[in-house]
Amino acid sequence: MEEIEKKLKMLDPARLPGHVAIIMDGNGRWARKRAMERSDGHAEGVNSVNRITRFSSDLGIKYLTLYAFSTENWNRPQAEVDTLMHLIGWTIRQETPELKANNVKIHILGETDRLPKEVRESLLQGVRETENCTGLNLLLCLSYSSRWELTQAARRIATQVKNGETSVDDICEQTICDTLSTASIPDPDLLIRTGGEQRISNFLLWQIAYSELYFTDILWPDFDNNAYLDALIDYQGRERRFGKTSDQVKSSI
Repeated sequence: MEEIEKKLKMLDPARLPGHVAIIMDGNGRWARKRAMERSDGHAEGVNSVNRITRFSSDLGIKYLTLYAFSTENWNRPQAEVDTLMHLIGWTIRQETPELKANNVKIHILGETDRLPKEVRESLLQGVRETENCTGLNLLLCLSYSSRWELTQAARRIATQVKNGETSVDDICEQTICDTLSTASIPDPDLLIRTGGEQRISNFLLWQIAYSELYFTDILWPDFDNNAYLDALIDYQGRERRFGKTSDQVKSSI
């Protein structure tokens, strides 16, 4: 606790990332290191989700996006997929009352039609119950991949052109932004990946064009508030230039 208090004093509240995205990796390896079932690792990972969500809300971060289940994850052994689906449905039912009490608004991104009906209904109920919350926006990416999202965006824009709602000459970057699942949501300032891997894994490829990337060897179930603060402190030590020179950035401050 003393170490966390020390790190909190190092943070500049005015320079916190407005949007943090996390690739939550390492649940299976966490379980294997302890001679446990992979499902035990996923269950322990839920505790990290709850912990980081609460801490993000307490810090005043406005958007937290979690990569909970990718399109590619459907290719995992069926028993593991079934366990994950049950865990997702159970967790959202259990946690929605507390999220609502803490003013957290739930958003769901992804190909939700592929989710089991009971899971989909639980998620939609969570969205409905928190729709008037005005604090942290919690974005859960389920059955999501960036290539799927961009393909859907291309289809919608092509349909708009076909129906005469827009023209090819009018298509610009904003057109694509407005057609993505994250329309009206600011791009992530910071992308964290736990578990030691250093890749993006088909996650928010358009949206993270200028995000700061932070990779840690810590497995997701062990990613606690202390580790989160390390990422935030590292973020605040970086200069975000967005294509400009350091002198230009300094002169605009």
